Amino acid sequence: MCTCITYDNGDFYFGRNLDLDCSFGETVVMTPRNFPLEFRMAGRRDRHYAMIGMASASDRFPLYAEAVNEKGLCMAGLNFPGNAYYQKPDGEGLELASFELIPWILGTCANVEEAEEYLKELKVTDTAFSDQMPPAPLHWMLADKEQCLVLEAVREGLRIYENPFGVLTNNPPFDYHRVNMNNYLNLSAKSPQNRFSDQLNLQPYAQGMGAAGLPGDASSASRFVRATFLKWNSVAPQDEKSNVSQFFHILDGVAMVRGSVITEAGTYDVTTYSCCINTRTGAYYYKTYDDSQIRKVEIEKSCLDGRELKMMN
Repeated sequence: MCTCITYDNGDFYFGRNLDLDCSFGETVVMTPRNFPLEFRMAGRRDRHYAMIGMASASDRFPLYAEAVNEKGLCMAGLNFPGNAYYQKPDGEGLELASFELIPWILGTCANVEEAEEYLKELKVTDTAFSDQMPPAPLHWMLADKEQCLVLEAVREGLRIYENPFGVLTNNPPFDYHRVNMNNYLNLSAKSPQNRFSDQLNLQPYAQGMGAAGLPGDASSASRFVRATFLKWNSVAPQDEKSNVSQFFHILDGVAMVRGSVITEAGTYDVTTYSCCINTRTGAYYYKTYDDSQIRKVEIEKSCLDGRELKMMN
């Protein structure tokens, strides 16, 4: 259960809510240009673009949930159970395990246009990171200031969608979300007009009634609609403080409160953390469920050419 959004208001921002019932050992990780990336089927990269994002705290390989590279290309993985399908590696073409997708694309590509050329031949494999960490069922949002894509590895192969909304949640597949948005085309941030009947004197009795019917539950389809509505009706001054604040307010509108979503296992889904990345500066902002103070982590330019992963919390 997650929500990912882009936000363009002078600078371009990318971020997400990570909704889980437990921690995955997350920490902000900077991967410098010279940290060797060992890919299972795609060889070794001794030099690549630097990147920063939230990852599982492993010093062997950056297991990113989301990240941005030094060129402003961003990518996030979101839960996609029941639909994600990874293939068996066969040694032909570009093969990447699901956990390798973010570091390989962000390490290799400066923008979405460059990434698209590789995506045409990409096969996502079912290779596990370790015996204790089987492949997570994911789909991905890939974005820069000019373009946004959704990548879904399904039985038919890797499907690539243009994403005009700049929003992604979870199941169903993106095709459904794209069609479902048409059910809400009548919503408005403005006060509604009476279109029920010109023979009835119907008037709004409160502010916000133009969005009556905006879904408020925590399902992925509803979060997709609500996040899109909040994003595309957002108004903020074009300065860093205002943009970051507005970004987190949008994410707060689709966040999960402990106890409001109970999993089949009887655990509680919560918004473990929320993050916002300024893709021009690489500034990574985040807050956690139990600490709403927004923290800022920046890539130190002196560390860009390092050879070791840098844990930055």
